[in-house]
Amino acid sequence: MQFRLVRYFTLASLGMFGLVALSLIYFERQQGDFFQRTGDEQRTFFNEVQQSFAQQQEQSARRDLLTIHEAGNVNLTRLFANALWDKDFAPFVAQVQMIDARACQEIADVDDDKGKKVAPPEKKACFTDLGKRIMALPDFKAIDAKVFASMKKSTVFKIKVFDLRGVTVYSSEHAQIGEDKSTNAGWRSAAFDGVPKSELTHRGKFSAFEGVVENRDLISSYLPVLDPGSSRIVGVFEVYSDVTPFLKQIQQTSEQIRSTASANQTKLEAAAVENQAAVDATSYRQFATIGLLLALLFAALLAIVRRAEKIIQQQEADRAHTHQQLAQSEKMASLGQMVAGVAHQLNTPLAFSQNNILMVKDALQSMELPMKVAGKLSSILEDVEGDKVTLKVAQLKANLDKLQDGNVDVSMLQEMLKDVLGGIDQMSELVVHLRDFTRLDRAATTNADLNKSLHTVAYIAQTVLPKNIELVEEYGELPSVECNPSQLNQVFLNLINNAAQAIDGPGRIRIRSLADDDKVRIEIQDNGSGIPEHVLPNIFDLYYTTKPAGEGTGLGLAIARNIVTEHGGDISVSTRAGVGTTFTVTLPIRLSEPLAKAA
Repeated sequence: MQFRLVRYFTLASLGMFGLVALSLIYFERQQGDFFQRTGDEQRTFFNEVQQSFAQQQEQSARRDLLTIHEAGNVNLTRLFANALWDKDFAPFVAQVQMIDARACQEIADVDDDKGKKVAPPEKKACFTDLGKRIMALPDFKAIDAKVFASMKKSTVFKIKVFDLRGVTVYSSEHAQIGEDKSTNAGWRSAAFDGVPKSELTHRGKFSAFEGVVENRDLISSYLPVLDPGSSRIVGVFEVYSDVTPFLKQIQQTSEQIRSTASANQTKLEAAAVENQAAVDATSYRQFATIGLLLALLFAALLAIVRRAEKIIQQQEADRAHTHQQLAQSEKMASLGQMVAGVAHQLNTPLAFSQNNILMVKDALQSMELPMKVAGKLSSILEDVEGDKVTLKVAQLKANLDKLQDGNVDVSMLQEMLKDVLGGIDQMSELVVHLRDFTRLDRAATTNADLNKSLHTVAYIAQTVLPKNIELVEEYGELPSVECNPSQLNQVFLNLINNAAQAIDGPGRIRIRSLADDDKVRIEIQDNGSGIPEHVLPNIFDLYYTTKPAGEGTGLGLAIARNIVTEHGGDISVSTRAGVGTTFTVTLPIRLSEPLAKAA
């Protein structure tokens, strides 16, 4: 089978280049996606950082606002306590504490729909009634008037005062007087721990000193009231301050930061798009450059491979020519070995045929004169009957007939000529077998009878085999085999000659043939010395021989195996030292590929 180097190289290299191109495209896309993903992550991170910064700034501003107003409310509470507590609120709180609130506080809270603890209606009604009793005290109106006068036109929207029971003893929003704040965390922090507690809330509607206001942001602070001149907590203030303008300013600042961040984000995204386009353009240029280099590499390699294929084809042609020359040389060497035997086979019938012909020639020459005389006398006798000399002439004729019959044995001449014909037949048979062995026709393949070919080879081989070697032919029924008979004849003759050379003294060579499914098997078996174990692996190697220099070429078995292999067959050997060797040739009945035409 011819190996098509250029075709296979082209297919393999294009396939590999295609894989390389796909890999490059894949990795380029992966790199592009990586850059894009990295850019997106960076932009997202940058945006998150800016948003986080804006949010933290707003939270910090709110926290600072809460802290500042809480500190202001603390100072305000101190001023308020110094101004109103001792003179006004302390006596009033003492009066309120005389009103028992335990009955209201002991009413248990209930769970609402969300599971939160809330005061039941009866508890709310109880504290509402407590608030009415507080507002009915004589000092309430005076205190209320002073508080309104002090806080009006300020940022304080509402003030509440709680005693240490958590009861709302005063509120600028009168409806809240009497409420219980004992469970409120802010009140508890201020009343029990002395720590102010503030929170920022938004109210849709709110009752303030200036009346009802809407959509206001308020800071409510629970502040402990200390007894002037001591650290003793005597009550709790709750102050509501309006911080709506401040929060609006904070929000405006945050919006400006967000707007600036958004503008920066837009610029960053535009720069990222440009960078991605530059990366993609660079990738395309790199891919085009690599593709061009691969194409140039492929062209260079293709040129080298084409040149190599031509060299290989030339070397294959030279090898085939050399093989044919070697096969022809081996064949001529085999024919040369048969020359002596063939000459002997031809000399014997030629010698006795020549002698017999010479003897017949001499006998015919000795008969020439008497036959002429006898002919003439017979003519005279026919013409002169009745003459006086009739009796003498008749006697002369009788003597001539007797001479003719007695001097030459015609049957002997016939036997001699018969022997000559037998010798000619023998020589003709030898010539026919030689012709069948050499098969001088130029057809590469033909349907041949291998049994006939084997018989021809055996006949020719007998001309050179020693007389003490018996050649046994055992042929089975074979179908016609598609082959080159001349090449196979060379294989069989070589195997028979090798078998004869392995026999030292009397021996036997057995030739068998048999059909085996779609194959035929030929066995050449001898009872010679066998093949040594160290020689067996090399017997089919070219130029390998165990014969002395000048007696063997080492070509026979190598050429035989090559011929059998070209026929799609196989040649194997089995041997035992001292028992003999069997070469088995297995051939297909039909060739799978046509043979090369014989040279």
